[in-house]
Amino acid sequence: MTVRIAMWSGPRNISTAMMRSFGARSDCAVSDEPFYGAYLKQSGAQHPMAAETIADMDCDWQSVLRAQSGEAPGGAPVWYQKHMPHHMVGPVSIDDMPGHRHAFLIRAPERVVASYRKKNELRSVEELGFAQVRDYFEREADRLGSAPPVVDSDAILAAPAAVLAKLCEAVGIAWDPAMLGWARGPHAEDGVWGAHWYDAVNASTSFGPPPRDMPDLDGEYARAAEACRADYEALARHAISA
Repeated sequence: MTVRIAMWSGPRNISTAMMRSFGARSDCAVSDEPFYGAYLKQSGAQHPMAAETIADMDCDWQSVLRAQSGEAPGGAPVWYQKHMPHHMVGPVSIDDMPGHRHAFLIRAPERVVASYRKKNELRSVEELGFAQVRDYFEREADRLGSAPPVVDSDAILAAPAAVLAKLCEAVGIAWDPAMLGWARGPHAEDGVWGAHWYDAVNASTSFGPPPRDMPDLDGEYARAAEACRADYEALARHAISA
């Protein structure tokens, strides 16, 4: 039986590095934001490479859901799926994926805002996904009767082996030290948008160094981070520690 892991996060949460980490396992297939094309087509969001992404992807919500709930690529026993709740504006949600093992990746809002502003115009805090991640976390907690796994990007970068080993235990798979490194450059599973967004992770072969001081933000960026704080802190209370 395939173990399908749905990892939910907002943008700029080291989510691609996490996809690289799971993809380094010999037993694991990975998928890169499979609902992104459907989101862009339905929402009309003005994202970099939106037209290329829509042209390249299956943009039918139900069709994507069937694919992500079906057989893993290559028959892999583990399937890591990188998802973002704020993309789920169509008729499909986490409630339609009861056969997945859901986990949640978070990052301090100051770090997210500082990273996002380098890559795209920040038009609203909804584009950062904090409220939507919290909503999905709470839905899954209600379904399970207990909190699903949460991992904080800062904790992963500070102690990747320890935190990832606990995450693997929480989602019911064995820890594999191969998750600590990966091949440099673009990977075949990357979405076409990786040409714009993935320059840092493409230059890497492992998780980066532990985080430094919080970035200094002012004006609208400071207000955006503050608007996300309550949702972040509600999730952070459940985060796996080393």
